Amino acid sequence: METFTSHRKRPRTRGFGLIEAMIAIFILAFGLLALAGVMAQLSQGGTRSRYMSTEAVLASEKLDDLNRFPALDPAIAVPNGISAGSLDTDITQTVGALNTTVDYFDTVQISSGNGAMQETIKQTDGAGNLIYTTTTHAPDGTVTTTNTAAPPQATSDMVTYHRRWIIENNVPVPGARRITVAVLQDNGSPRAQFQSSLVRQ
Repeated sequence: METFTSHRKRPRTRGFGLIEAMIAIFILAFGLLALAGVMAQLSQGGTRSRYMSTEAVLASEKLDDLNRFPALDPAIAVPNGISAGSLDTDITQTVGALNTTVDYFDTVQISSGNGAMQETIKQTDGAGNLIYTTTTHAPDGTVTTTNTAAPPQATSDMVTYHRRWIIENNVPVPGARRITVAVLQDNGSPRAQFQSSLVRQ
């Protein structure tokens, strides 16, 4: 009786080797790091968008306030006939025959915790003393105004915005007056800046 022997080798079954496992771990780690970077950018972009939308509201509010003044009011007058104020620095000018002191900047503080908003303007009282008038808008709709000799200090949960504006005569056409407001976030990260303008007679 003859016996037939097969000389074919059986295929060897084997699992991952050390090198394959290391490559898989490296690919997984690289993918997770890339995902973490994308998530961080999305979070930063969302925070920046929130700051920008707040600045847009604050710029619009200040433009509305300035637009309500009559054309000859010192708040929007242009003492030198060209421009008043600045978007880069805090400017205070004396305007009109009554020597009215006008500030072309103010500060707004918004609480990130309860949504309260404080708007502070610097001015002088009847005796010529420097005072800071702070108007606080609470989330429940109540509004309070206080006068202090020093500006209020921001609490740790507040984001501070600085507003500056410039008023230009005969821009963009003769007889027109352009008002531009720039809002810059003073603290927090990432910092964002917003600017808006309106034209009036």
